[in-house]
Amino acid sequence: MSAQVSKPFSFLLPRCSRRRPLLLCFSLRFTATVGDRHHCHTLPSDVHLLPRQQGEQQISQSLPNPYDLVKEDPIQVCSDLWVRCFARSPDAPPLPNLTGFLKKFDLWILAYQRACAHHTGSFPARIAIHLPHLRSLLSLQMSVLASPRRTHLWGAVTHLLLRSPADPPSTRPISRRKFHAALQNAPPPFQDRVVQELLLLLLEPVFEPRFSSKSHAFRPGRSPHTVLRTLRSQFAGYLWFLKANLSHIVNAFDSDIILPCIQRGTSDRKVLSLIKSALRMPVRPGASQSGEEKVDQLAKKRMKRKMLRASRKKKVLNDNEPKPDPYWLRTFFGFVPGEAASVPNYGHCGILSPLLANICLNELDWWMEERIDKYFRPSKLDSIWKESIDDGCHNPAWPEFVPSSGNEKTRKMDYIRYGSHILIGIRGPREDAAALKKDLIEFCESKYGLRLENSMIEIEHITRGIEFLDHIICRRVIHPTLRYTATGGNIVSQKGVGTLLSITASLQQCIRKFRQLELVKGDKDPEPLPCTPMLYSGQAHTNSQMNNFLETMADWYKYADNRKKVVGFCAYVIRSSLAKLYAARYRLKSRAKVYRIASRDLSHPLRENTRNDAPEYSDLLRMGLVDAIEGVQFSHMSLIPSCDYTPFPRTWVPEHELVLREYIKLQDPKFFCELHKSVKHQELTSPQDYISKVVWDYKICGVWSKSQKRVKEARKLEEGADT
Repeated sequence: MSAQVSKPFSFLLPRCSRRRPLLLCFSLRFTATVGDRHHCHTLPSDVHLLPRQQGEQQISQSLPNPYDLVKEDPIQVCSDLWVRCFARSPDAPPLPNLTGFLKKFDLWILAYQRACAHHTGSFPARIAIHLPHLRSLLSLQMSVLASPRRTHLWGAVTHLLLRSPADPPSTRPISRRKFHAALQNAPPPFQDRVVQELLLLLLEPVFEPRFSSKSHAFRPGRSPHTVLRTLRSQFAGYLWFLKANLSHIVNAFDSDIILPCIQRGTSDRKVLSLIKSALRMPVRPGASQSGEEKVDQLAKKRMKRKMLRASRKKKVLNDNEPKPDPYWLRTFFGFVPGEAASVPNYGHCGILSPLLANICLNELDWWMEERIDKYFRPSKLDSIWKESIDDGCHNPAWPEFVPSSGNEKTRKMDYIRYGSHILIGIRGPREDAAALKKDLIEFCESKYGLRLENSMIEIEHITRGIEFLDHIICRRVIHPTLRYTATGGNIVSQKGVGTLLSITASLQQCIRKFRQLELVKGDKDPEPLPCTPMLYSGQAHTNSQMNNFLETMADWYKYADNRKKVVGFCAYVIRSSLAKLYAARYRLKSRAKVYRIASRDLSHPLRENTRNDAPEYSDLLRMGLVDAIEGVQFSHMSLIPSCDYTPFPRTWVPEHELVLREYIKLQDPKFFCELHKSVKHQELTSPQDYISKVVWDYKICGVWSKSQKRVKEARKLEEGADT
């Protein structure tokens, strides 16, 4: 099993975040210096530590050896759970027992490894986890499973059972004021992240088989690219589009809405109590779930001045000096679409929140699929979807012919959801779109108890263009020449009218993002600005950072029709911004002089002064690595890859689901017997039997059995011809 499902289940391994939060650890005793005397400050009155500390001491005294509990492969355990859940029917009763998985210490180690990957950026090996961390992890497990009535204390920054490996405990004296400020602004503790990772490992395989194929956000194997490819493959021919933003409804989900939806998948009391306590336990108002403090504008200005004063003392970084955080990654995350930027966050659920949102919105997905089946009404006079709902053009590069007028037109509807944003394509009159909008508002109000505002739902025609995931869905009218054979056998040529669904990247949105990152100024004719964040990095490091950014941007716009244009614009902005930066750094006064020395792709070393010795280039010259400075990519339009028009199947499913379905089929004895009979009936042999037969023939007869058969058949034919 592990050899078959190890590759598709790679998503069980680390899930790193884009930023690394700075955690504050607190010891149980804090001291402050007043004059020459040290005083012990007690904790606030709302923090009760003594009873829980006594329980933790009792747990720590009775802990077994952690190495004796490491018995199984956690990936294999998770794979078995995935197989078990996918083998069940979607209408099967909820799973009654998940506490048994909570008792497996191997899964806690896997959750700890994933949490470490989030905080430190590296996935530690199991043998690299030290014994104190394993004991702390075991104490956390015993605390969570202590008793059915006792729930895990979320957000407990004052008594930690498990600390992050990147967060050593602080024992320096601290004042009462700083202690209260740190207590109010402390991010969620590391131990909460471990519990959230474990719950995610257990709940994701339970609900994945129940999810609709129309949702693509926060799910393994699905991404915004699958949304764009689905739109290109399945949304051609729709005239009206209904786009809705359900963010304010999704953000308002509470335990009364989330818990009944979870109970449809599992009835385990311990898991439900953990999620219930995470949803209902109040969150400190000063804590930030993302690890970033919210400061006012005045504090931002003061911090900016302080950083500017400190940065003026820096010099150009050498190759052996530690480089700052990857600027290209932070820049790329500044280009995140609005649909992907809104990530739900419920109480202390953390990374479990997107899964809970998908569980609740799954009701909407199945309601829309029922509406799609009821709305479908085929027409024999139409050119597409004449008989079945899946009958249509499968090649996105071929036009879908749409009748320009007439009542005899196939009525069809399709739906897709990315997070809390939905897009519905309707082939029919606008009245149907308005009726669906009204029904959608009523469904949200009756199902979730929240009213969807009219301003959050838009109805647009395809000719005006619909913006979704920073791409514009529009229609291009083409006039192809149709050639067919008439009754007399003559070839008749006729001009036709067809429409081609076009998905183009929004250049205005790209300019807007660059302007937010302070890399360009202006709207209609944007002017690049110097890339000041890379001011104190060397030319080689700066070029490599920008190349990573451009490669990522080219991959993001992989399925846009104007991929060359938008990636070429990004390359122009980045190259001009770097040229202005180098002109200011090396005092060359203009971009033209920079291009003259460093060439168009900025790959040649620049002079720092009249002596023509840049510190970075002298080291490279001494080691014989003059070509180490890589040029900025996509300096010519011919170097930019074209749009990927690979056809996307209508019945597409992720790779891991295909593997699971095939494996479950092979586990069925009836299917295996039928497969074996069909192999015998068609006189087929397995590759192993075929190779063994060839080897046997060569050993015994000295010839291949197929050549023997051919010789015998030739002899029979000759004998028959002679007679």
